[in-house]
Amino acid sequence: MYSTIALDLEGTLISNAFSQFPRPGLRAFLDYCVKRFDRVVLFTCVNEERVRNIWTALESDGHIPSELIDIEIVQWQGRYKDLNYLGISPVNTLLIDDQEAYVEPEQKANWVDIKCWDYPYERDDLELVTVLVKIESKRW
Repeated sequence: MYSTIALDLEGTLISNAFSQFPRPGLRAFLDYCVKRFDRVVLFTCVNEERVRNIWTALESDGHIPSELIDIEIVQWQGRYKDLNYLGISPVNTLLIDDQEAYVEPEQKANWVDIKCWDYPYERDDLELVTVLVKIESKRW
């Protein structure tokens, strides 16, 4: 059973750190994460100050549940997003990310892929719903 979920930011939850459009279904997805996981973290290379500003703006617009306003941010460097950076065993962690190239090869079983949300930022995008189904299939 997975107790931690690590979420990529750009292309996964939002458009990117510049335009910062919330992906359709973001609030419902994050509400699910809060209910189903003991720990929810952002796993990103975006500067923490910038992430906090983005996150605060999203929260003020109702896209972030209040439980996640002070979300833990784990920044990574190097070639891969190694789940060991989270300070716990990767075996208990899922990584939601749109870029397979950044997934530590030995941790691919922990990865849940999501299509990159990119320009033209389709409003009817349902990838976060698709990811919920994938998560449920991995959880049990």
